[in-house]
Amino acid sequence: MKRILLLFCVSLAARAETNEIRAAQQYGLSYLALMLMEDGKIVEKRAQKLGLPKLKVSWAKLGGPQAMNDALLSGSLDVATGGVPSLITLWAKTKGREVEVRGVGALNDMPNELIVSRPEVKSIKDLGSQDKIAVPSVKISTQALLLEMAAAQEWGDANYQKLDPFTITMAHPDAMTALLSGSGAITGHYASPPFSVQEKAKPPLHAILSSYDTLGGQATFNVVWSTNRFHDGNPKAYQAFAEAFQEATDAINGDKRAAAATYKRMTKTAESIESLLRMMNDPKVVFTLEPHRILVTAEFMHRIGRIKLKPSGWKDLFFENVHGLNGS
Repeated sequence: MKRILLLFCVSLAARAETNEIRAAQQYGLSYLALMLMEDGKIVEKRAQKLGLPKLKVSWAKLGGPQAMNDALLSGSLDVATGGVPSLITLWAKTKGREVEVRGVGALNDMPNELIVSRPEVKSIKDLGSQDKIAVPSVKISTQALLLEMAAAQEWGDANYQKLDPFTITMAHPDAMTALLSGSGAITGHYASPPFSVQEKAKPPLHAILSSYDTLGGQATFNVVWSTNRFHDGNPKAYQAFAEAFQEATDAINGDKRAAAATYKRMTKTAESIESLLRMMNDPKVVFTLEPHRILVTAEFMHRIGRIKLKPSGWKDLFFENVHGLNGS
């Protein structure tokens, strides 16, 4: 009888869901939905309604995808965030393995721009060995890959790495500080809002390239992803996170001023609420879980050999909670 009771207790423990979701985000306005989730404890409130009253979310802030992805695969992180290339890389790397990575949803459509300090530089053709372009992570960040895509479009796929020697790794806040200082530590920054907007406001800094030009139109900038280990093992916790993600996104679209105020308070940015609102109201910026032009990036990565497995459609890359959306 004792043995049966022990086995029953073990079975219950095996079915018990986690009491903690370990999530990470990066820097910038793109991560606003996650910031609202953190600030308003939206995941925790959703979890209570789903019968998980003790669930808490631990948030970490990281400047690039490498450490985040390592933590995710090792099991010390449940939810990661970043650019489309990181999700595609992890999906292709883990497809068919015990631990697979797929997306929870897109964060937004948002243009990134290559901002440079040298007035004579009008396009990427003018870049040279004297230039140092900051990206969040050399070779693997969204901005690094966008630069490679632009190089391939300009000089052919065989030369997609032509601009790689000019890139250095630097988190967005540090890169903006370096570029605005005029110290010469860097001469360019492939930046996302609000960093790109603040940089362009200080001549001679100017944009020479937009991610939307490279991707052929409005496209997803950042995404949220997780593992099947977390998704399958913690269905209610995953549901709470996914529902909170949608709720926070709806909150942004429902009251952008309040969302901008939260961003300003949490980041302590010098940017005014009015300035943040102008960025958020830009028609090129859309907060949505619906992925856009994901396959453009995936096809390029497959073509240059960055990934061996190509998704047959965008839904291959995401969990079922967004399959009803009109993605691409």
